[in-house]
Amino acid sequence: MNLANSITIARMLLVPVFLVLLFSELPELWGDLAAAAVFILAAATDKLDGYVARRTKQITTLGQFLDPLADKLLIAAALIALVAQDRVAAWVATVIIVREVAVSVLRIIGVSQGVSIPADRYGKLKTVLQIVYIVYVLFPTADIAEFINVSTDVAVAIQWVLAVAVVVVTLYSGVRYFINARGIIRMPGTSG
Repeated sequence: MNLANSITIARMLLVPVFLVLLFSELPELWGDLAAAAVFILAAATDKLDGYVARRTKQITTLGQFLDPLADKLLIAAALIALVAQDRVAAWVATVIIVREVAVSVLRIIGVSQGVSIPADRYGKLKTVLQIVYIVYVLFPTADIAEFINVSTDVAVAIQWVLAVAVVVVTLYSGVRYFINARGIIRMPGTSG
């Protein structure tokens, strides 16, 4: 296994560490800080593994499979945990996770037909917004309000604006995947 794939697997192994810290009995802010630090580290490895793979010319089929899987695992685990803690609305998590599953199925169909459907700039923007939203939500609203020097109501409004932005960009990028794939892959059950 090459270095890039090892970094991707490390990202996957950070998911349970993140969850343990998030649900830990540490004082609230310390648990949130530790969980956020692990989440940010895991998210940062997404850029690192891609850079290493390209730089060392070690792009592999395994890496192309594991990288998006690790991303989706990290995001989905964080969202489900935050829904369980009543920090994220279930509908926000559902939209994001359903989109991720739908695009993953589309990519698997493409791979089975020898077609790669790479992420475009909206897919990358979606990932960045999801990470920013999750990190924002990891901290108690009162602490965020104090940190950015706004009222708690403004901090809550910012969270909702981020949630809506994440949902809109997530849906838009998902629709783009299907539109872009329309002419290059054949969906099961269709002729041609």
